Amino acid sequence: MAAEVEQRGPRVLREARLLARQVAEQVATEHGVCIRPVPYWRTDVRTGRREVVAVPCGATLESACPPCARRTRQIRMAQCREGWHLEAEPVASAVKANEEQRWLIEFRADLQAQRDEAEHAGEAAAVADLDAAITDVDAEIITAGMSGSVAGRTGGPRTRSTRRRQDAPDLPRRVMRDTTLGRTFASPDGKVFRPSMFLTLTLPSYGRVRNGVPVDPDSYDYRRAARDALHFSKLIDRFVQNLRRVAGFDVQYFATVEPQKRLAPHLHMAIRGTLPRAELRQVVAATYHQVWWPAADEVRFDGEHLPVWSEDTGYVDPVSGAVLPTWDEALDRLDADADAEPLHVVRFGAQLDVQGVLAGTPDADQRVRYLAKYLTKSLGDPVGDGADDVARRDHVGRLVAALRWEPCAPTCANWLRYGVQPKGAKQGLLPGRCRSKAHRAAHLGYAGRRVLVSRKWSGKTMGEHKADRRAWALAALGMQAEQQSDRHRYVWRRASASDPDVPSRGLLLLRMVAERRRWRAELERVRARADGVALDVPAVTLPGQACSLGEVTLF
Repeated sequence: MAAEVEQRGPRVLREARLLARQVAEQVATEHGVCIRPVPYWRTDVRTGRREVVAVPCGATLESACPPCARRTRQIRMAQCREGWHLEAEPVASAVKANEEQRWLIEFRADLQAQRDEAEHAGEAAAVADLDAAITDVDAEIITAGMSGSVAGRTGGPRTRSTRRRQDAPDLPRRVMRDTTLGRTFASPDGKVFRPSMFLTLTLPSYGRVRNGVPVDPDSYDYRRAARDALHFSKLIDRFVQNLRRVAGFDVQYFATVEPQKRLAPHLHMAIRGTLPRAELRQVVAATYHQVWWPAADEVRFDGEHLPVWSEDTGYVDPVSGAVLPTWDEALDRLDADADAEPLHVVRFGAQLDVQGVLAGTPDADQRVRYLAKYLTKSLGDPVGDGADDVARRDHVGRLVAALRWEPCAPTCANWLRYGVQPKGAKQGLLPGRCRSKAHRAAHLGYAGRRVLVSRKWSGKTMGEHKADRRAWALAALGMQAEQQSDRHRYVWRRASASDPDVPSRGLLLLRMVAERRRWRAELERVRARADGVALDVPAVTLPGQACSLGEVTLF
């Protein structure tokens, strides 16, 4: 057989290897093992042992890695379920700083004082060196378990009048109560219920559609659809602010952003607590977001006639040589114009679906699954198949074309098309070539997070939910979780692809699949023992707690 394969040439050998790799990935997927593991060298500073650890890629889309995407989806479902109907405030107790954290803050203070002195003395080189050191220390501060920045925000954003628009209704404002829990209701038999809500919010219509495709694509408002998608995340933020003001308590939510058949983003939101439906409709009608950016409706530069970069002044008109206004100058003009209008105003549509949900009911479980239904899919994936393929491709193409030229942020290169230098302009910018994911077909204008979770939803971070999952499995196996107090026991370094001592991806997959099979067999044995059932399965030797191949694939 070997001689026959050899006679058929190297091409057949390459195809055979490729087929084996595909089979290995299929087997890994069936066993829930990451198909794109990232190899790291891990060195134990106590024992000096050095080994390769395969770390899951952590992809959230099935198109990249189905096992990792499904695992993340399951953790999100657990997070949603755990925080939805809490009966006590999910506020963690205050934690005292340790010696390492204190030392880092003191060291950061010394560096800042040195930098201020160097800046006052005009020592530019010393300032640059100290800025680099401060950046490194800030990264260490985050690694040491402290969130946020010590320095905080430097310089606030521009603001305009906060007076409400005349075409938006006013909202009642209640005194805020220091709680995240909604109201409870008691039945005549004394049973107490704590209901919550499930909302679905959509964007307005841009034209008649049938099966997700415009009836008349020429009259469909693709520009408005593109701008609404680009600023949808800001509209959600404003809705939450208005909702809390009207509710009178710190409303907590778990929300996901998904595409409709017409490819517009819409929001599914689980809310802890309830509000009257009439008030919710009032909040939706009164919520809007104004985009105070320079005008972007008149194309000034296109095709071969594009602004030219000048080292001294930035971008200039290629014909007249006039310098294009900078971003700050364009905003100054906008602020000086008393009759100026916002570039765009985004609102929700008239459709609002509100449903009450009780804890522990089948409806609650169904809503949790629905919230996580599309988390492993890209926003640009086809939704439904009721429309003609040609019409759908044309619809997607028109929307992507509109998104290509719309400015997505102050730093977007598309501002050059409308005669304004982007914020932080640099050489090489071209309209229609912005690298933001908002312009990509896979995102359809929405560049925000797919999952939106308030800070006090479950009282835990995603890392803590993952740790709960891992601790449950270890407890089921009768093993203790590895102590996390010594954060400096291991030294991690990403392995180079050219390192000859690092196993190939195929070999890593085989090892991880074998490890997963051993873990799963032992879990089945433990469960059967708890149920009093004898299994004719040979005992397996579980890896030690220092072996991460089993940990990262199972937990």
